[in-house]
Amino acid sequence: MRNTELLIPASSLEVLKTAVLYGADAVYIGGEMYGLRAKARNFSREDMEAGVKFAHENGVKVYVTANIVAHNEDLEGIREYFRELKEIGPDALIISDPGVFMIAREECPDIERHISTQANSTNYATYNFWYAQGASRVVAARELSLAELSEIRANIPEDMEIEAFVHGAMCISHSGRCLLSNYFTGRNANMGACTHPCRWKYYVMEESRPGEYLPVEENERGTYIFNSKDLCMIEHIPDLLEAGVDSLKIEGRMKTALYVAAVTRTYRRAIDDYKTSPDLFEKNLDYYREEIAKCTYRQFTTGFYYGKTDENSQIYDANTYIKEYTYIGIVQDIDENGWCKIYQRNKFSVGEIIEVMLPDGSNKKSSSTCDGRRRP
Repeated sequence: MRNTELLIPASSLEVLKTAVLYGADAVYIGGEMYGLRAKARNFSREDMEAGVKFAHENGVKVYVTANIVAHNEDLEGIREYFRELKEIGPDALIISDPGVFMIAREECPDIERHISTQANSTNYATYNFWYAQGASRVVAARELSLAELSEIRANIPEDMEIEAFVHGAMCISHSGRCLLSNYFTGRNANMGACTHPCRWKYYVMEESRPGEYLPVEENERGTYIFNSKDLCMIEHIPDLLEAGVDSLKIEGRMKTALYVAAVTRTYRRAIDDYKTSPDLFEKNLDYYREEIAKCTYRQFTTGFYYGKTDENSQIYDANTYIKEYTYIGIVQDIDENGWCKIYQRNKFSVGEIIEVMLPDGSNKKSSSTCDGRRRP
């Protein structure tokens, strides 16, 4: 079995530190330009320097996205950006554009180059092409099955790595090849500005009746015909590892610290449990499912990993998240008496049960009375 990396997204320095403390082997982040999450907070140069330093001090790698589809006017700025990254020292760049790849190879040859899922790499010949250009890793297209990944693994060099998404939102278009956002809003998904029109409600118009818009209804809330379920492979870690995947990637560079904490520590536990004992992994399946549900999520699917998707891979009657828990804040400090200083994000009330999620996978629960006394 190959070494397995758990790769976690980070939208800010705070979230990066959360990912590191809760079990990430590597994190991926974006700068203020040239990544595909323009609406994420992203990292200033100062935050990126601090994040790389913190991660490296804790034995965690940092990858920086530069995976836009570049236009002519982007090229000189990208070149200067790579010169800055050379000084900061991340472990790898995530790139989809061949021209951008060439510039990265020229400006920072000592930083590894990974090929983004946006490059649509669906066969081992493409993997071998990128290996010949100097790439050390390819992020698999989301529409590949486990059988296809196994075949790719068998036909590429031993030292070339496969990275695959295992959890998070699924783009309705294969490997993100979508023009809906650009068409409807003028905001280009391939430049990091996707407005997610796949989550909108749609109507149909019959050809002979122009101007008459008919709702497509599954229930009173309408139908969301492009609305994919979220990917979740927590129950299928063994199959991913047996297929030869080197890096298990979590989607979500716009997610909160709660999402990152919950998902990171659960996948960390699942990977470690399986490597310790397959029986231990099977024993803890209910725990993994319960912990994953502690952040907001949509209904889950296994995507394309077990073959082509069917009608059960989409959500037809709503575009909202499932939210079973409320994110109330981050513990910033604990004094000698056990009192916590919490940076509050949402309100909570007397008598409600508060659960503290610890990096080791354990939880502490308590509630309080109106006079502030704590109840276990």
